[in-house]
Amino acid sequence: MAVRAARKSKRSAPRRRGEGIGASANGVDRQAQRIKTLERERDRLKTQLKEAGERIKRLEESRTEAVNRIDWVLDSLHNVLENGA
Repeated sequence: MAVRAARKSKRSAPRRRGEGIGASANGVDRQAQRIKTLERERDRLKTQLKEAGERIKRLEESRTEAVNRIDWVLDSLHNVLENGA
Protein backbone atom coordinates (compact mmCIF):
# COMPACT_ATOMS: atom_id res chain seq x y z
CA MET A 1 0.00 0.00 0.00
CA ALA A 2 1.31 3.44 -0.95
CA VAL A 3 1.81 6.05 1.73
CA ARG A 4 0.86 9.60 0.89
CA ALA A 5 3.21 12.36 1.87
CA ALA A 6 1.63 14.81 4.23
CA ARG A 7 0.98 18.19 2.62
CA LYS A 8 1.53 21.38 4.46
CA SER A 9 -1.08 23.99 3.98
CA LYS A 10 0.21 27.17 2.41
CA ARG A 11 -0.07 30.29 4.48
CA SER A 12 -0.43 33.64 2.91
CA ALA A 13 2.59 35.86 3.34
CA PRO A 14 2.22 38.42 6.11
CA ARG A 15 1.54 41.95 4.92
CA ARG A 16 4.39 44.33 5.07
CA ARG A 17 3.96 47.76 6.46
CA GLY A 18 2.70 50.13 3.81
CA GLU A 19 0.98 47.48 1.76
CA GLY A 20 -2.69 47.59 1.16
CA ILE A 21 -4.86 50.66 0.81
CA GLY A 22 -2.79 53.72 -0.02
CA ALA A 23 0.40 51.71 -0.62
CA SER A 24 0.70 52.89 -4.20
CA ALA A 25 0.47 56.51 -3.05
CA ASN A 26 3.31 55.90 -0.59
CA GLY A 27 5.34 54.31 -3.35
CA VAL A 28 4.77 57.28 -5.61
CA ASP A 29 5.71 59.67 -2.81
CA ARG A 30 8.90 57.74 -2.12
CA GLN A 31 9.77 57.73 -5.81
CA ALA A 32 9.13 61.47 -6.10
CA GLN A 33 11.29 62.09 -3.04
CA ARG A 34 14.05 59.89 -4.47
CA ILE A 35 13.89 61.76 -7.77
CA LYS A 36 14.21 65.11 -6.00
CA THR A 37 17.16 63.81 -3.98
CA LEU A 38 18.88 62.55 -7.12
CA GLU A 39 18.25 65.84 -8.92
CA ARG A 40 19.81 67.78 -6.03
CA GLU A 41 22.82 65.46 -6.06
CA ARG A 42 23.13 65.83 -9.84
CA ASP A 43 23.05 69.62 -9.54
CA ARG A 44 25.66 69.54 -6.76
CA LEU A 45 27.91 67.30 -8.85
CA LYS A 46 27.53 69.56 -11.89
CA THR A 47 28.60 72.53 -9.78
CA GLN A 48 31.58 70.62 -8.42
CA LEU A 49 32.57 69.55 -11.93
CA LYS A 50 32.40 73.13 -13.18
CA GLU A 51 34.53 74.35 -10.24
CA ALA A 52 37.05 71.55 -10.83
CA GLY A 53 37.26 72.45 -14.52
CA GLU A 54 37.93 76.10 -13.67
CA ARG A 55 40.60 75.09 -11.13
CA ILE A 56 42.29 72.82 -13.69
CA LYS A 57 42.33 75.69 -16.17
CA ARG A 58 43.96 78.02 -13.60
CA LEU A 59 46.53 75.36 -12.68
CA GLU A 60 47.40 74.78 -16.34
CA GLU A 61 47.82 78.53 -16.87
CA SER A 62 50.11 78.84 -13.83
CA ARG A 63 52.10 75.82 -15.01
CA THR A 64 52.54 77.38 -18.44
CA GLU A 65 53.70 80.64 -16.84
CA ALA A 66 56.22 78.76 -14.68
CA VAL A 67 57.60 76.85 -17.68
CA ASN A 68 57.91 80.11 -19.64
CA ARG A 69 59.81 81.74 -16.75
CA ILE A 70 62.17 78.76 -16.50
CA ASP A 71 62.79 78.93 -20.28
CA TRP A 72 63.51 82.67 -20.00
CA VAL A 73 65.99 82.09 -17.13
CA LEU A 74 67.75 79.32 -19.05
CA ASP A 75 67.98 81.51 -22.17
CA SER A 76 69.37 84.36 -20.06
CA LEU A 77 72.01 82.06 -18.51
CA HIS A 78 73.02 80.76 -21.97
CA ASN A 79 73.39 84.36 -23.19
CA VAL A 80 75.54 85.27 -20.18
CA LEU A 81 77.75 82.23 -20.72
CA GLU A 82 78.13 82.95 -24.47
CA ASN A 83 78.91 86.64 -23.94
CA GLY A 84 81.29 85.96 -21.05
CA ALA A 85 83.36 83.36 -22.92
